[in-house]
Amino acid sequence: MKLNMQHYKQRRDTLIQQLPAGSIALVPAASLKTRNRDAEYAFRQDSDFYYLTGFNEPDALLVLIPGRAEGQSILFCPPRDPAMEIWTGYRAGPEGCVADYGVDQAFVLAQLDELMPGLINGRQALCYAQGSYSELDARVNRWLTTLRTGVRQGMVLPEQVLLLDNWLHEMRLFKDAAEVEIMQRAATLSAEAHSLAMQRCRPGMYEYQLEAIIQQHCAMSGARFQAYSPIVGGGANACILHYIDNNAELKADDLVLIDAGCELDCYASDITRTFPVSGRFTEPQRALYQVVLDAQLACIDAIRPGVPWGDIHELSIRLLTQGLLKLGLLQGDLENLIRTEAYKPFYMHRIGHWLGMDVHDVGRYKLQGQWRPLAAGMVMTVEPGLYVAPDNLQVDACWRGIGIRIEDDVLVTETGHQVLTDAVPKSIEAIEALMQAGD
Repeated sequence: MKLNMQHYKQRRDTLIQQLPAGSIALVPAASLKTRNRDAEYAFRQDSDFYYLTGFNEPDALLVLIPGRAEGQSILFCPPRDPAMEIWTGYRAGPEGCVADYGVDQAFVLAQLDELMPGLINGRQALCYAQGSYSELDARVNRWLTTLRTGVRQGMVLPEQVLLLDNWLHEMRLFKDAAEVEIMQRAATLSAEAHSLAMQRCRPGMYEYQLEAIIQQHCAMSGARFQAYSPIVGGGANACILHYIDNNAELKADDLVLIDAGCELDCYASDITRTFPVSGRFTEPQRALYQVVLDAQLACIDAIRPGVPWGDIHELSIRLLTQGLLKLGLLQGDLENLIRTEAYKPFYMHRIGHWLGMDVHDVGRYKLQGQWRPLAAGMVMTVEPGLYVAPDNLQVDACWRGIGIRIEDDVLVTETGHQVLTDAVPKSIEAIEALMQAGD
């Protein structure tokens, strides 16, 4: 499942229309990363670059120049090299970039330092993600130095360097129907994978075996890569928010927390479910789980256009603190507990994040210092959690080492919201029924 090339061209055109008059914009591709010695990690394209090109080769550079008569979009890319292609696979080359990817012009990378000073010359503003790509920063400095040495020959440096993020990331924040379709497919595959992990979980298995179930189902269904390193934490490991060792044995009386989601055409899914290794919640687990679930359901129900982002988080704090107070893990006045952040040892992260081509996707959370209102086309995660550290001696022993998080991907619609990941069970009854059916 992929977007067509016309989609990428429309995005470039939209961005060009927003750029300041007389500007030039630069968007770099990712580079290959060494895993060990001469072996490399599987290549994953830079999200900004892929969003505008659909071009999945390393070490390229997209240049956008509004109003340029010879063409507004230029791609610098690796050359065709039949001898190297025996080892590395087919490359599009400049001809393929124009024919297959719809840019106006394309050149080989070897011409970058030769041509870029001339392309920048006379432009009033240079727009790129300054500070995000050290190699591009160094190249830009060299190009500007070349322009400075030519000032007496009539060369003109840009008067401003502007962050391209201001326009590009705002575009990425809002998903259109084609993007939502891909994200829904990724979410559905991940939901199926989580359900399989629940069904196949048994005491004595290892965390990495559940990880393998998730990865195999997604890959066999067309999603080769996960959007991030899966978290599979059994018992107290669930209290480590970004635990990825995934090498411990699963014990019968423990919960296991799985945070995993696949990626399709560079679009992420992100699901967390927590369930009992044995297939049955103990009473303390059941009580704490219900607090988290009730908070998550209420937060999802509150999502609709116009609601400030921060309001959803504040609601989660109130509901989780109420639950901790009711169960006796906190004592005192509710308002005072919230004001003093007494919940922080149990709930130390925010309610969620934007979701898109990056699992923690781009887009501002505040506008002019205020939490921005939710709007149709945004996709966010809703993931409240409670984590009782195994060494927390302030609570009864029955609670210690319990970590619970429940996470879904939610699209903001014109009239409310749509949960993209609702195919995987999360009520206590549904989880236990699914796990028993897997026997």
